[in-house]
Amino acid sequence: MKLREAIASLHQAHPEDVLAPLYTPWGEHLDRACVWQEYPRPQLARRQYEILNGEWDCAFVPVADTSVVPGKKLPRPQKILVPFSPESLLSGVGRQLMPDEYLWYQRTLAFSQMDYARKQQTGRRCLLHFGAVDQSCTVYIDGREVCSHTGGYLPFSVDISAFVSHEPCLLQVRVRDESDRSGHSRGKQTLRRGGMFYTAQSGIWQTVWYEWVPENPITDCRITPDYDNGLARITLFSHRPFRSVEGSLKEESVDCEITLTQDGPEPAPRPQDAGRIRTTLTVRFAQGAFRPWTPEDPHLYHLMIRADEDMAETYFAMRCYSVEPDERGIPRFCLNHRPYFLHGLLDQGYWSDGLMTAPCDEAFVYDIELAKQHGFNMLRKHIKIEPLRWYYHCDRLGMIVWQDMVSGGSNYHMPLVCYLPTLFPHMSRHTKDHHYRLFSRADAEERNAWERECLDTIDHLYNVPSLAVWVPFNEGWGQFDAARIAELVREKDPTRPVDHASGWFDQNAGDFRSIHNYFRPLRVKLDGKRAFVISEYGGYTCHIPGHSSVERIYGYRNYPSAEKLSAAFRHLVETRLLPLVEQGLSGAVYTQLSDVEEEVNGLVTYDRRVVKLTDSPAAQDHTPPSASF
Repeated sequence: MKLREAIASLHQAHPEDVLAPLYTPWGEHLDRACVWQEYPRPQLARRQYEILNGEWDCAFVPVADTSVVPGKKLPRPQKILVPFSPESLLSGVGRQLMPDEYLWYQRTLAFSQMDYARKQQTGRRCLLHFGAVDQSCTVYIDGREVCSHTGGYLPFSVDISAFVSHEPCLLQVRVRDESDRSGHSRGKQTLRRGGMFYTAQSGIWQTVWYEWVPENPITDCRITPDYDNGLARITLFSHRPFRSVEGSLKEESVDCEITLTQDGPEPAPRPQDAGRIRTTLTVRFAQGAFRPWTPEDPHLYHLMIRADEDMAETYFAMRCYSVEPDERGIPRFCLNHRPYFLHGLLDQGYWSDGLMTAPCDEAFVYDIELAKQHGFNMLRKHIKIEPLRWYYHCDRLGMIVWQDMVSGGSNYHMPLVCYLPTLFPHMSRHTKDHHYRLFSRADAEERNAWERECLDTIDHLYNVPSLAVWVPFNEGWGQFDAARIAELVREKDPTRPVDHASGWFDQNAGDFRSIHNYFRPLRVKLDGKRAFVISEYGGYTCHIPGHSSVERIYGYRNYPSAEKLSAAFRHLVETRLLPLVEQGLSGAVYTQLSDVEEEVNGLVTYDRRVVKLTDSPAAQDHTPPSASF
């Protein structure tokens, strides 16, 4: 146990620090007139849409101030670049939204002649979409409330057809964000930033857009590859039955048959599902005719769908994730029924100039390709949900994803959930997580809200081919009833394994025994029924002058140069980690991909300008030795 380094890693808040302005290469040359113009939903893509990113007006208003009302233009507005939060450099604002304030957005929504012509077509509808707004918001058009939403990480939509006319209308969004002063899901955000917790961001932070759909559109689709039977089911949801549905693969040479079934209303476990109609396209491949998806060969099948007047494009991959015993009976993570070692990186998804919003689509690609170039085949997306385009790039580039749910709850009791488990790991395994107050989950309504968000997250990301594992809880931050939650997740999505409690406070559930180990020798401890993973380790720090937000250094072992960091990293992986694969290690997640504010334990600096690894160990063969079937 490296006690001195463990003590040095105790979390401390430093809200007084002024973060140095750091631009990424993409943010430095950002065209403010052309921001995030890519279609934001690659697995249900239509052609008639309009991106609303760009300069909006905004104003910060005390909650108690009743002078600002919907439908009236904001007093003393300033410009903000959507979809960047006001706390970020790229927004042009650089101002923190406080819990006792509203952030008002407004812009004129001027529809084109083409839009008006579409409205005149029988049954055409205009849907306004928000990728994510942190934390609670109400949307108004011309002073009329059209919808409200709570939850800072998931999308929502509203029908605005009634407002489409020759005359412009006024679109306004009122946002309130209580951050870590409430029990809402917040991930790593805090109003007292420092150490392993980061600057709280707020407001619109993903793409805003509208699109045109027919009267009875495809409202959603659910894609389930059946690897063992050589088929994929694409279930379309709608309000009413379709008269006709057609599907065709864009690859003409594929030997397959596409069949159609249409069911009645699906069972409605939740009120929002009531009355939805299911129509299923089944793509059945000839025996042995499909290409399995792997990180080494990330093959995607693109499917065009026409359902009455609606037309959309989607994609899927043929792959299977599971935990199965190898030839020695050791439970292993398996890809397509073959043991596959997961060499992963922890990915916070933060950017020096955009906070939780990447400066552009190319920046997503850079991070994923950087990880692949250094031998990693998995990213653990850490208590954050990315825009769907990030997952699309993981799908097409070949990067397996472990997806954390976003943590929440009241203020975390850090001595209990971090420090004591680090010093006394055996204690945490005997701690039950139904002691809600100890785990910052005393409020039953907040627990119920988190469960709904958990299920909604699964719905939102279910189709992502690269997503392999769900991670409901991390290090006891807002953890509760993890064994029950693991079964809830498994019932919702039986196609993916579950890491129910990453780090500690293992409730003997899920598909993995999952530990965090920064200060002790790396070891494998099998329990005979679950795969063993080291879901966090490493955390080696190296401060690069001129490329860090602050001069403070937070991490788990400090190295004075990139060369020394590279040598230590290589030694750790080659001599301490990879030999454990033979003993039963199924995967490991190094902390981390990039620096974030005080944390300088990334393989690349926060501004993405300096890659610290001068070399890296080869990681081409991901099959454990003596572990093939």
